[in-house]
Order: sequence, then C-alpha cells, then structure tokens
Amino acid sequence: MDKRTFLKTSAAIGAASFIAPKTSLAEIFPFQFGNLTLSEKGKYILPPLPYSYSDLEPIIDEETLKIHHDKHHAGYVNGLNKTTDEIKKAINNDDFKYIGWLENQLAFNGAGHFLHSIYWNSINPDKQLPSGTIKKYLEKSFGSFKKFKRYFIESTAAVQASGWGILCYQAPTDKLVILQAEKHQDLSQWINIPIIAIDVWEHAYYLSYQNKRKEYLEEIFYIINWNWANQQLEAILK
Repeated sequence: MDKRTFLKTSAAIGAASFIAPKTSLAEIFPFQFGNLTLSEKGKYILPPLPYSYSDLEPIIDEETLKIHHDKHHAGYVNGLNKTTDEIKKAINNDDFKYIGWLENQLAFNGAGHFLHSIYWNSINPDKQLPSGTIKKYLEKSFGSFKKFKRYFIESTAAVQASGWGILCYQAPTDKLVILQAEKHQDLSQWINIPIIAIDVWEHAYYLSYQNKRKEYLEEIFYIINWNWANQQLEAILK
C-alpha cells in the first residue's frame, strides 16, 4: 500500500466512523471484516455468529458462547457507538476537555469489537489442519506447525490478566508473528495484520475450564478455522 492509498483508506475509515451511510467494511478491507457493516445511521452493528450457539460443544459450551457474543461482544459494540457519538459532539462543539477519556474508551471498545469479530471466524465446528499458504507460512515462520502450536499456546496462556493471543502477518518481513494483547488495545504492534485471534478473557472459558486457561487453549486448537485463516492470508498477500 503506497502513501496515497494509505491516506485515502484512512480517510475512508474515519468518514465511516462518523458520517457513513450503510457501508461494508469489506469494501475497505476485503479480508477479515466481511461480516461487519455500519447501519444507515453510521452505527456499528453486532455481527451474527457464523454457527449456532451449540455447534462448538463440548469445546465451548452453548451458555458461554451465548453470553460471550450476546452480552460481552454486544457491550463493546454499544460502547463503541456511544463513544463515537460523544467524539462527534466534541468535534462539533470544539470541546475536548474529556478527549483523553474518550480516546481510551474508543480504543477499548473498538479493539474489543474488532478482535471479537475475528475471534468468531477464527474457530469453527469442523476439525481442520492448516493447508496451502497458511501451512507454508507457519512452517517458514516457526519451523513447523507443532512448534507454532506450542509457542502460541504458551505465549497466550502467559497473557497477564485478561487479553488475547493473536497470529498476525508482518508485511515488511513477509512472515507470521504471534502477539500477546492485554486488555484488547495494549502491547500492539501496528504494522502487523491479525489473522487469527483467540480470546483469553475469563468470560471466554471459565464456565467449562475455570482457571485452566492452558487446557482451554489446547482444546480450542481442535476447532481453529484454518480454511478461513488461509483465505485471509492469501487475500493479504494479494
């Protein structure tokens, strides 16, 4: 992406956040966010799950999935819309005395919304193994799928308090990297593009696994959506 394209894309995202008509983020990012749209009033919308509440059992139980999506994720969407409205008021009124707090809320709720949207697509009822481009890049970046899996589980289990483990593509080096994220928005490396995101906030696993985070991560590898991950990586590479 050259500088001119980057600036146009950034402007489009900013406009979508505050004044957009019904716009698909897939028009801006053809990968990852195909299930995200803005309403005709420019409001963020909770995307539907790509499977039913019971489809991921026994690895993720129905009650956990329903609470996680319908309550927690919806809360981030509502918070993002409320914060966006408050920022719009601040701009219109030229009143920025609370802008520090609003930017904090924008980052927290926005990161929560977008990472959850990736998370729902990162898992799938069908048991899969990586193949194609994603398999090649996992081997190129980590030595083997076995080494990647071990590294991902250990680093994600070690996230302090609440957070995420994220597999990303790093464009300047043409490789995959694994990142920890604390509280959604912390410890980010902005040049990386998320491909798979796994939630390790306690609400994602506690009803079934209690404090056994690593056990949850071991089990969730049975439902990683590698076909989707491969599509994302190939789209990014194009």
